[in-house]
Amino acid sequence: MQFRFWASLIVFIGSYFPLGLILLAQDYRYDQLFAPVCWPPFSNGCALPLRNGIFPLAIFCVTLVCFVLSLGSLATVKPKTRIDVLESKYIPAELMSYTLPYVVSFMSLDYQETGKFVGLLIFLAWMFLITYRSGQLILNPVLIVFGWRLYEISFSFPGDKEKRTARALSRVPLEPSQPYDQSTVQDIMIIKSDHHKGGK
Repeated sequence: MQFRFWASLIVFIGSYFPLGLILLAQDYRYDQLFAPVCWPPFSNGCALPLRNGIFPLAIFCVTLVCFVLSLGSLATVKPKTRIDVLESKYIPAELMSYTLPYVVSFMSLDYQETGKFVGLLIFLAWMFLITYRSGQLILNPVLIVFGWRLYEISFSFPGDKEKRTARALSRVPLEPSQPYDQSTVQDIMIIKSDHHKGGK
């Protein structure tokens, strides 16, 4: 299974939901934290307590929606192909390239500084193209929060003694010499349940 371009873009944008939240928090006017609630929010004389208006809020909402859609897409994957795991090794998530935009966000990034903001967008665009072309898009470090872990496994198909290797994203600890059901997304096996312990 290979993500289409727009689905891949949604997954990538969703992976930066925490960055959208950080930028929104940085743009908030904390001097108005205890100001009376202004309602309705877009009526005359009612302004959002944000330095740059609705723009940071829109970015936050877009990343949030994409993040929810990403989790929903992953939830629809139905592992059906049986494999026998021969060996498994947990691989810590590669966080350096993922965290670079967060470092930039703390370097006085301001929506009104057009050059810096456009530079960040160009950087993220390159990151997207690299992860999309390399088939690494599904390896979203944010998934760690939801119990997903990345493994490097050796496996074989039932009735086939040929030993193969692959990477697997799993919500259960992968144990050697055990059967699991999997589905492949962008060359990454998705394993959700512990088959030999009654998972479905």
